[in-house]
Amino acid sequence: MIAVDRIDYYDEEAVVAFWASHQEGVGTARLGVSGRRSGAEGGGRGAGRPVSQKRAQAVEIALAELRRAGGYQRGLAARLARTHGGGASTWERAVADARTTYAAEVNED
Repeated sequence: MIAVDRIDYYDEEAVVAFWASHQEGVGTARLGVSGRRSGAEGGGRGAGRPVSQKRAQAVEIALAELRRAGGYQRGLAARLARTHGGGASTWERAVADARTTYAAEVNED
């Protein structure tokens, strides 16, 4: 970068190379501008997005707590956040997913 009269000038090849590398690293080169798939398959809850291993583990922990307690108890997400670390909103989503799974299990019986 060079600044002349308080105007920044960049080497176009360096910027293009950086952007290509960045897109490859975050996956926007494959998905589109925002990094999310458009339409029904990308963005909404349960829209087929891949679930991270950490998220899957959080849901399993929450599901185990629901099974142990015999159902949902108020404050479960906050308790799990204190016990296992992580943000409250992360645990709230995990508990919501676990409650859906738990309800399906109970309705099977």
